[in-house]
Amino acid sequence: MDRRVTVKTGFQTTIYIYGVTMPLREELEKHGDFLFRWRSYLPILMLPFLIFALPHSANMQELLGKRFDLFIEIFSLAVSLSGVGIRCLTIGYARSGTSGRNTKRQRAPVLNMTGMYSIVRHPLYLGNFLIFFGVLLFVQVWWFVLIGFLSFWLYYERIMLREEGFLRSKFDKEYLDWANETPAFLPRLSQWRWPRERFSWKAILRREYTGFLLVTASFAFLENIRDMIVMGEREFDMAFVGLFAIGLVVYLVLRSLKKWTRLL
Repeated sequence: MDRRVTVKTGFQTTIYIYGVTMPLREELEKHGDFLFRWRSYLPILMLPFLIFALPHSANMQELLGKRFDLFIEIFSLAVSLSGVGIRCLTIGYARSGTSGRNTKRQRAPVLNMTGMYSIVRHPLYLGNFLIFFGVLLFVQVWWFVLIGFLSFWLYYERIMLREEGFLRSKFDKEYLDWANETPAFLPRLSQWRWPRERFSWKAILRREYTGFLLVTASFAFLENIRDMIVMGEREFDMAFVGLFAIGLVVYLVLRSLKKWTRLL
């Protein structure tokens, strides 16, 4: 028998489960802990929707022509690459031990408040969103874009809530002062503050080559699958094949340098 009752008092919602009270915020943060560990796998959850969307991905080209299709392809790629750029700008100025790819637990020896963190509280997730959103747009199916947008929001909202709870408990007033001035997700460019740290290309080359490969592979895969299966073309789109080749070469070179040398 389900003994769950939800009671709202003032600004706090409390869930009673088998006689134990749990504020809604804590419940969402608990979800955020789980999603934080698996945050890289959101695109996999979109695969079933992608399978249903691909047969409809040629509709916009048939309706508006090839020029519009080419414009959307270029625009979508630019959106995703802007997300890569935001991630690089964030990581290049981030202090050592922060803005990492750790998945097991939250970690922040210091609080970043300059650079990208001076204009938005979650710049890495903003970058992830733009990368993800560009891929969604590339498919050119409106309901697929909508489902992806809502999925990202529900997924990352809980992760961001958990991270902010962790930072608030660790940095207390310092965090609250910064958070009160800095937007969570939509950047306020007028607040930009230059970091004292020097920009580190090594940090970017050491940490972002996998993401760049995934972006190039995603666009190459979607373009050629759409051309060959949906539109019946028998030749690969060499522009996107070339883009993937660049991503693969960058990945192999940087991966080798990281694994076999001390350059990175």
